[in-house]
Amino acid sequence: MHHEEQIKSPVSFDVHVSRMPQKGLPVVIEANEKQRAALAEAHGLEAVERFRAELLVTAWKRNGVKVAGQVEADIVQSCVVTLEPIESHISEEVSGLFLPDDSKLGREGFETAGEILLSADGPDSPELFSGDTIDVGALAEEFFGLGIDPYPRKAGAELQKKSDEAPDEPVEGEFQRKLKSLIDKS
Repeated sequence: MHHEEQIKSPVSFDVHVSRMPQKGLPVVIEANEKQRAALAEAHGLEAVERFRAELLVTAWKRNGVKVAGQVEADIVQSCVVTLEPIESHISEEVSGLFLPDDSKLGREGFETAGEILLSADGPDSPELFSGDTIDVGALAEEFFGLGIDPYPRKAGAELQKKSDEAPDEPVEGEFQRKLKSLIDKS
């Protein structure tokens, strides 16, 4: 299973789930400079200025594990139009369920075991883990990834429409049309 090592998350953080405290285990992941650079590269960003995940890892059902919390990050992307850097803030709720791959539920699949169908937890099936550790950092990174705008645009940046008209004319026209339609409506 060595190939898994290469795809470890830059913010990988293994939690031993075999001895979980009753109240759950709080985990804070604060990415250092090297980790942030790796995150930026992995997600095609100019930079990751800050990455912080605050999670609570708790036992779930018999031997499953539930992870819940928040990931916050400040990133810099290139505007898809002007290529100028855009700073944005990411704040995503993190949640995940992990079941041991040798558990009965893990083997049968989740649909057959009626009780496991998740109601409020969204469509995500629980992930399976082997051994007694889960990587909560990788989970936080997944949600961080979901928070990234795939088409970042600087405010006001429009893709230039190819046109032979004088460059400032279409903008004016568009603005006038919007104005006119507003006036017509009232």
